[in-house]
Amino acid sequence: MPDRIPVTVVSGSLGAGKTTLLNHLLETADRRLAILVNDMGEVNVDASLLEGASDLTREGIAELSNGCICCELQDDLETEVRSLARRYDFDHLVVESSGISEPAPVARLFTVGDAAARYEVDSLVTVVDARLLSETVAGDSPSSSPSGSPPFERETPPDAEDRPLSDLLVEQLEVSNVVLLNKCDLLADDELHRLEAVIATLQPDAAVIRTVYSEVDADELLGRGSFDPQELGELAGWQRALAAARAGDDSDRGGSDRSHDREHHDHDTDHTHRTPETVYGIDSVTVGRHRPLDPERFADFLRELPPSVVRLKGPCWIAGRDDLVIQLSGAGRSVYAEAEGNWIASLPDSRRDLYRRNHPDLPWDETHGDRRTELVFIGTDLESAAIERSLEACLTEPGTTGDAAADPFPTERGERTVLRE
Repeated sequence: MPDRIPVTVVSGSLGAGKTTLLNHLLETADRRLAILVNDMGEVNVDASLLEGASDLTREGIAELSNGCICCELQDDLETEVRSLARRYDFDHLVVESSGISEPAPVARLFTVGDAAARYEVDSLVTVVDARLLSETVAGDSPSSSPSGSPPFERETPPDAEDRPLSDLLVEQLEVSNVVLLNKCDLLADDELHRLEAVIATLQPDAAVIRTVYSEVDADELLGRGSFDPQELGELAGWQRALAAARAGDDSDRGGSDRSHDREHHDHDTDHTHRTPETVYGIDSVTVGRHRPLDPERFADFLRELPPSVVRLKGPCWIAGRDDLVIQLSGAGRSVYAEAEGNWIASLPDSRRDLYRRNHPDLPWDETHGDRRTELVFIGTDLESAAIERSLEACLTEPGTTGDAAADPFPTERGERTVLRE
């Protein structure tokens, strides 16, 4: 089989600098690039900007409009990338996804079927506006810049459920192989160091490159070979913290289950290497309990989380929903809950036993099965004991129900509710 064409998937919020990056690559890369641009609108503005700013012929730019390639335009994407390979001779494909696209589903499209025979994902790149990330991790709502530029935005289909910009931003970081920390000229160097520490905790394996106007050496971005389909969806810091907690690995995490391994130097026992994570006190706390949470008290707990919590993630057992898994997701100030499916313990005996045989690592309690609350908190100078005490106060007894009028959590599978924004 001939060599497959490498693919770089570029994600990032609206205005982060994705199209600026693509134009820069077209002007400076020493290889023939093809570009596939996804835009939420009926007119693909980004594709028009690329065509106007480069000498690349029309056959080297493809566009998918009025939808998102990670969901409703998947079939169109597969058709378009096959067509590109037939009509244009190129060395590397760069896919610019829309501002609401989740990188993982886009990458998976190139790992199956005809696309996998022609293409190979090289890396997932997230372009992030440094100022937006700074406000997000500070727990602030994105606002207008001092220069009077518009507020931070998120491309959103008219009929889509609302999703916090901050949560999507953090999720795009968590699956990245490379993060371009763009617009670095707008922040002080010390703040940029802090943001790099935050990124290292959210996604420990990501390479972080500071940029202004998305200017980066093409060789630093293309041909990295850093994408591993076997690890997709398992790289985030919160996932590693959960895995470590389940394994009972407290050897270098202590009570707070630090998600980023520290460096050690055997040659000098008096010297402690101070990584950015240790300098800025960024770590994680994992709390797990096989008891339900009172919905009203738990909602109050979430609304009162300190701004030092950058990321919150994990499944919850909400009183009155003994069959329903509530997945909690928080980034910066925003927190939302989504009903993802059923607890395995609620399935018929034969299906439950089969699932457990195929998933021996599933956390299991002899009385309550897999029903549990298992949350990871990532942030700066977190007080693990205080978090545990506050969460303990939200616990109730199995079989109880909360006050329905004060219960903000989803009640049906697929439902999503915003708890704080």
